[in-house]
Amino acid sequence: MTALFTLDQLAVRMVCADNKQQILADLARCFADVYALDFDAVADGIEEREKLGSTGFGRGVAIPHARIDALERPVAAFFRLENPVEFASADGMPVDCVFGLLSPSQAGATHLQALAAISRLMRDERMHERLISAPNAEALYGLLVNVIDRDAA
Repeated sequence: MTALFTLDQLAVRMVCADNKQQILADLARCFADVYALDFDAVADGIEEREKLGSTGFGRGVAIPHARIDALERPVAAFFRLENPVEFASADGMPVDCVFGLLSPSQAGATHLQALAAISRLMRDERMHERLISAPNAEALYGLLVNVIDRDAA
């Protein structure tokens, strides 16, 4: 989809979750199903990264990420939560948007560049408002693709 990562339409979802652990498990399942990855490897990678510190970015956004084997390029998933969930974010606020990223194990700079691009996108308050008010997953995907493709050009 972009030079930095792939975001498959099937990996953009509206999700109902009660807690952070459920979000992380749902995210791992999404990555496994959409990108044909091993669920346990994905879940372990995301959990290990989360143990280093919350990926709750602040302002209602979390960016869980990990590097795993079995990938040739970074892949992403996006969840808009039906209700905000406590995520141990830096600002103490619950999250309503979760943008997951998986990169190949050896993708040091590429992983950081993809994280930076996602961070810039999610810091845009107008974009966050659009994502929160989107009526369905198809609309979410359209918003994300338009901005990501524009920024890649």
